[in-house]
Amino acid sequence: QVQLAESGGGVVHAGGSLRLSCAVSGRSLSLYAMGWFRQAPGKERELVVAVSRSGDIADYVDSVKGRFTISRDNAKSTVYLEMNSLKPEDTAVYFCAARKLSGIYLTYTQSYEYDYWGQGTQVTVSS
Repeated sequence: QVQLAESGGGVVHAGGSLRLSCAVSGRSLSLYAMGWFRQAPGKERELVVAVSRSGDIADYVDSVKGRFTISRDNAKSTVYLEMNSLKPEDTAVYFCAARKLSGIYLTYTQSYEYDYWGQGTQVTVSS
């Protein structure tokens, strides 16, 4: 069984930065394609970014391109989401997710494609 634990959320002013971490335990992170999703109040969960097992292929939602960066450190079993130039519309609970049986160079952009989820971390951006 794989466990995911997000951290790094908080309250920040517009234009500020945060770095989220997703610690993976139970099995090797290298086995999983990963994704960050977010859910704002009253809205559906949406993909923020998905990264391949290889770590060099990522798909970002248009609204965060150029501002957010995903990275993964398989040795540390951690996936990071660097968020810069934050906007109030980025306010949401952020979840990391892992998919087993993943192609090494593939990304997965739909929430139903993921097998494991963390509890989420709140990000609030004030104007």
